[in-house]
Amino acid sequence: GGPPEPGEPPAPEAAPRSSEEPRGRVLSAGLVDDGNVFEWQVTIIGPPETLYDGGYFNAVMTFPQDYPNSPPSVRFTSEMWHPNVYPDGRVCISILHPPGDDPNGYELASERWTPVHTVESIVLSIISMLSSPNDESPANIEVAYC
Repeated sequence: GGPPEPGEPPAPEAAPRSSEEPRGRVLSAGLVDDGNVFEWQVTIIGPPETLYDGGYFNAVMTFPQDYPNSPPSVRFTSEMWHPNVYPDGRVCISILHPPGDDPNGYELASERWTPVHTVESIVLSIISMLSSPNDESPANIEVAYC
């Protein structure tokens, strides 16, 4: 089926599956607490040939009440040293920004959130971010200019 109706969280079967080649993949994804379908725990294995190679990184994905019309937020709970991750662990990538035009004029509307994104596409974007940081739009300036 298509994206969930507003206020309906992603279905647990929407969680990406582990692959035989674990590096740069999702190790697990599921509910933090069975009573809250709007908060997911995700574990990502760092992509090969990067600073994060082989590391296990935990994050919490929090879905808003109007999901899928608005994007979830993602925050690493593992320590993360990356130019596109705020010091508090929040992930800063374009697909997690609200839909529509960028008020700062940096991103195209097509690069921002749309309801067709899935848990899997978000996680794949985070893995891509770990592989190829965007230091032109840093969330953590201290890291971007090291």
